[in-house]
Amino acid sequence: MIQSMTGFGKAVAELENRKVTVEVKSLNSKQLDLYVRMPNLYKEKEMEVRNLITRRLERGKVDFLIYVENIGIDTANQINQNVIESYYKQIKETASNLGIDVPSDWFQVLMRMPEVLKYEQNEADENEWRKVSEAINEAINQLLSFRKQEGKMLQSLFEEKTNNISNLLLDIEPYEKDRIEKVRTRITEALQKLEGVEYDKNRFEQELIYYIEKLDINEEKNRLSNHLRYFKETMNAGSGQGKKLGFICQEIGREVNTMGSKSNDAEMQQIVVRMKDELEQMKEQVLNVL
Repeated sequence: MIQSMTGFGKAVAELENRKVTVEVKSLNSKQLDLYVRMPNLYKEKEMEVRNLITRRLERGKVDFLIYVENIGIDTANQINQNVIESYYKQIKETASNLGIDVPSDWFQVLMRMPEVLKYEQNEADENEWRKVSEAINEAINQLLSFRKQEGKMLQSLFEEKTNNISNLLLDIEPYEKDRIEKVRTRITEALQKLEGVEYDKNRFEQELIYYIEKLDINEEKNRLSNHLRYFKETMNAGSGQGKKLGFICQEIGREVNTMGSKSNDAEMQQIVVRMKDELEQMKEQVLNVL
């Protein structure tokens, strides 16, 4: 079963004094394009997190985010009373020296001064990091589950499109037989209209056979059928087949284009155009396969 590269996961770790939220999302990319944003509290664990994501997600444009919300009475932001007292004395002294009024609202003025708030952040202990790690794995599991659901939808789409192309390939056969007769009749009638022109009928038949063989699309039809079958086999082989499926789509396109150039028949060309339309829809979606 194939998987999509698109996914999203979110998990929360409830700790004693803070709530830790983990979010991870991924989009399609040719390789792993990883962006990680973590608070300084857990920075020393960043390499461990990167290795985990690389191992479990493999490919995709991945954004990983951890943010912390302080809860409860205790907070990491503390008022620096010594600094406030120092500012208060300096402002009062300056106002007296300059002969100006002191502020009417001391609190607002002092709280806007630099370094009045100090941020004290305790280091994360192993117990806390264990809970955060559980949230990280839960978020990744959610993303992987999302990928599998999207993969089922893509697989259903690909089965529909490959079946459509196979059915269109069968629709070509009646026109293919009539086309050979049309070509033979058109060339023969054109020669008959040339009065006074002598030609070797045996040589003409040889050249006609050679020309008709150049229009033959049996090889292209066989290769196209094989490519469609191989696409389905690869799709059912499991995840991690996205690049291979893309290569097979290129081969399918090559055979369809060759049939179009050889068709020399309006009805056949219309069928080929419909094949190309089905294939383009496959190629758009195969970019999102892991």
